[in-house]
Amino acid sequence: MSKEQGGQRRFQNRPPGSNWGDFGDDDCLGRLNLITPERRRKAAEEIREGLTFCLSLPLDIPGRNVLNPNRKSPKLKPTVRRHGEAYHYRVEQEHAGVVDVSCDDVITIYSQYSTQWDSLAHNGALFDADGDGVAEEVYYNGYRARVDVIAPDAESGRGGSNPLGIDRLAESCVQGRGVLVDLEKVFGPERRLIGLPELNHAMDVLGLEIEVGDVLCLHTGFARELWKMGDTPDAKTLACVGAELDGADRSLLDWISGSGIAALVADNAVVEHRPAAPRTDGVLLPLHNHCLFKLGLPLGELWHLSDLARWLNRAGRTRFFLSAPPLRLPGAVGSPVTPVATV
Repeated sequence: MSKEQGGQRRFQNRPPGSNWGDFGDDDCLGRLNLITPERRRKAAEEIREGLTFCLSLPLDIPGRNVLNPNRKSPKLKPTVRRHGEAYHYRVEQEHAGVVDVSCDDVITIYSQYSTQWDSLAHNGALFDADGDGVAEEVYYNGYRARVDVIAPDAESGRGGSNPLGIDRLAESCVQGRGVLVDLEKVFGPERRLIGLPELNHAMDVLGLEIEVGDVLCLHTGFARELWKMGDTPDAKTLACVGAELDGADRSLLDWISGSGIAALVADNAVVEHRPAAPRTDGVLLPLHNHCLFKLGLPLGELWHLSDLARWLNRAGRTRFFLSAPPLRLPGAVGSPVTPVATV
């Protein structure tokens, strides 16, 4: 909703290079606004064979917490009913004479452990959005911490106030055209940094064009190798696998701004290279800052793209119809996702 439509501007300043307010002062979707009904209909034209590809890893991959010590693998167990655990549960224990047998379970899951979406509430920054000379904790479009983006209640487990929560992405349905850049095909499976020159080279080699509203998907082979390791991933080996975007490349960030892509996805763990210390304007993850905080551009991580990449390469194609809604979980800042590519 724009100010003219009754919205109230929540910021006086906006970060350099951001699009705050461009989609309305109360906008919560950012660049997903670029996936219009017309662009969605055009994306559906990529469905020619009717074949589908599951772009999610099993949600217990990566095993353990090697990739991120703060995120742990899912825990699955039966719920408990009146007469015990609800797995192969004989309902006759509650209703005499019935033959029903029931299974029911509960999951404890870290929302960004495996194949995931980062919502626009995942990364904010200290920035003087209200013009009072004091930097505050703010998120995309000037939404403020402790006022707009409030943590879930620890006791009840209910989601807090979060206009940028993952449920907003779910409501948008996240359907459109995916475009796959096969970095592994162009550069090989080894770890290397990808700045704008390398990305342009890969797109030229693959004969690939990006249009406004596309979801850009980067295939490096990382998720495939990670899956092969099962529940014992080897950190040293993984540190040498797969390309990563160079978030410190200013020209790359400018290209993302000008490209019109609606979202950015990779099959690796962070999309960009994670340095040991901040390199750009005191920001540890400059691409996350640029995409999530400044542009409102969602990031997808650890997507399983290898099977799709193989098929697209054989077919001489780079585009597909993508459907990737996250869980509609109010208040959450990230979500597991089971994306589906249809060709």
